[in-house]
Amino acid sequence: QVQLVESGGGLVQAGGSLRLSCAASGRTFSSYAMGWFRQAPGKERDFVASISWSGGKTYYADSVKGRFTISRDNAKDAVYLQMNSLKPEDTAVYYCAADLRNNYSDYVGYYVDEYDYWGQGTQVTVAS
Repeated sequence: QVQLVESGGGLVQAGGSLRLSCAASGRTFSSYAMGWFRQAPGKERDFVASISWSGGKTYYADSVKGRFTISRDNAKDAVYLQMNSLKPEDTAVYYCAADLRNNYSDYVGYYVDEYDYWGQGTQVTVAS
């Protein structure tokens, strides 16, 4: 079992920045890949970014590439999403997720069904 708790969401003006955090517990955090997804009202949950167990490999959705940065601190059992140059279309509930099926692998998935555990989400609202 893995428990994930997101924090850091809020209301920000367009062009601003936010840093999301996700605290993990329950399994060896440093062994598995992590991802961030988001879901806007009435829409499907979409991939944002993912990072391998070591942090050595990352992958981003085209819509956030160059603006968002995913990172992790295995000593703190945490993964982060630094979001810069935010746009109103970034408004969504943001979820972190854990992929336990590719332990110690450089594979970083981007499909919802590749992830086994999910946090409760944190709301990000970008005002125009």
